[in-house]
Amino acid sequence: MRRYGPAVLLTLVGAAILRVSLFSELYLRYVQAGLRPYLVVSGVALVLLGVAVAAVTRGAAAHETADHEHEHEHEHEEEQEQEQEEEQEQEQEGEHWGDGGHAGHSHGPAGPRVAWFLTLPALALLLFPPPALGSYSAEREAAQRAARGVGTFPALPDGNPVDLALGEFGSRAVYDSGRSLKGRTVRLTGFVTRDGDGTWYVTRLLVSCCAADATAAKAEVRGAQDPPVDTWVTVTGTWHPEGGLGSAAAWPPVLDATSVRRVPQPDNPYEKR
Repeated sequence: MRRYGPAVLLTLVGAAILRVSLFSELYLRYVQAGLRPYLVVSGVALVLLGVAVAAVTRGAAAHETADHEHEHEHEHEEEQEQEQEEEQEQEQEGEHWGDGGHAGHSHGPAGPRVAWFLTLPALALLLFPPPALGSYSAEREAAQRAARGVGTFPALPDGNPVDLALGEFGSRAVYDSGRSLKGRTVRLTGFVTRDGDGTWYVTRLLVSCCAADATAAKAEVRGAQDPPVDTWVTVTGTWHPEGGLGSAAAWPPVLDATSVRRVPQPDNPYEKR
């Protein structure tokens, strides 16, 4: 069975990739939606490669078995040609060398038994996909950010409340010289994070490519009781200006909440940076 290790590992990894990308939306926990076709192609390629490796390994095993049988037949013919007085000794010698020859043959590219441990991460991804990044990753983001430059932002759509991504809300609150948020009611969706002093935030992780490059966007929520950490919520309220434009004091932006509603985690938990 050891000889089939590489084939099993390739197939498991391919099946895990297909599970999260082709048969579900779980891949959105790790990468942007645009990368789905590449994941599907990669998963199919790995499964096919695993099947091919298994077929080649099986063929090599059959050829090896045939060689062993031929070797034993040849040894048996040699034993029959020995002299009568040495028959018993030579038969024992023939059995010994027959077993030794069998043990000496290669059993294919099986590798060490420890290589089977490589199947554990593949099985874990297949059976228990890890969750999206949450409060722990967001809390590692530095509270102070370098100013990206103050400027005027486009006007917000008419009507209240306005649904905004947390990244856009933060940018407008900290850098918009036109104060486009002033007097507007906004609606933000994200998960709950909390400081040690009890201050809580509605938070979203922003990614460019995948979860590995995630950074946090958040807004401090005032005037509402905080749900448990990592709970997904939609917060409606108005912007509370603090600090000067582009200053550290303006970050994170503050929202005076009028309502907080629990919501399920969206299929895509990240915002595009």
